[in-house]
Amino acid sequence: MANMRSLAVAIGIAVLTSIAATGQDVSPKNDNMPRVVKAVKAVYTPEARAARIEGTVFVDVIVQTDGTVGDDVKVVQSLDTAFGLDEEAVKASRQWKFRPAKKAGTAVAMRITLEHFFTLEPK
Repeated sequence: MANMRSLAVAIGIAVLTSIAATGQDVSPKNDNMPRVVKAVKAVYTPEARAARIEGTVFVDVIVQTDGTVGDDVKVVQSLDTAFGLDEEAVKASRQWKFRPAKKAGTAVAMRITLEHFFTLEPK
């Protein structure tokens, strides 16, 4: 159940921030948005865990027409550059899989933003 909530959050973020890779505005009312098939959770580094760093990394990706994430993966809101959490978010983002967006019934590449949450368990 928690995994489905995570997927719903990621899908919500994708819908809110999606634009076509071609630069054209894509409206959810007349085009399909990418749908998450496989979400990969970013791994906490031991150093970040020891430093008790928590927060969110926002990563822009392009969902390709085959549903994979393209090579152009960028951190747009950093959480941590010293302990490796930004890098872990990028690494996890590259492993996500989607059902691609469609325009007029044809799969299209689309830029979306993914959120990676880093939350420590209470002591």
